[in-house]
Amino acid sequence: MAIMSSRLIRHQICIEELRKLGAKVISIQGIMFYVKFKIKDTKLSYMYHIKTDNTYYLERIKPYFMTIGDFQSEEDIIDVIKIDLEQFTNAMNSKNFNNFIQIDKSITKLVRYFEDLFLYYNVSKDDLNTIQDEVDLLLNKIIEIKNKSKRVYYKKDPDVLK
Repeated sequence: MAIMSSRLIRHQICIEELRKLGAKVISIQGIMFYVKFKIKDTKLSYMYHIKTDNTYYLERIKPYFMTIGDFQSEEDIIDVIKIDLEQFTNAMNSKNFNNFIQIDKSITKLVRYFEDLFLYYNVSKDDLNTIQDEVDLLLNKIIEIKNKSKRVYYKKDPDVLK
């Protein structure tokens, strides 16, 4: 008879909690987990894995890629996914949701373009300064828009945009 560790039992309870939220959870070699939701017509999915130090690394895969971070326990992963799921469910009520997703994909593309530019080409300091100035303008524009927009989610404060 196999004996399960308390850690494995706790993790199994967390997987069941995700399933209660409507997720399909796929285990990959018992150390990586793919968590999929479908809300209305939008797919929301996450990937997390157990690191060698028994902490967890979480990423959102869909509707766009986002590193979420490192966490100490399975419960932390569940809490973060619950909040993210709730926020996306709320955001989907916006008539601008599809525009938001498209802009995020464009920003992700921009990051990949910039990386290729720097890794494959000898870019001048002046050109890098020009790009930095444009990025600063965009960051400032986001803060300006935040300051004039109505907040719609209050259960958690923003991680970055304060």
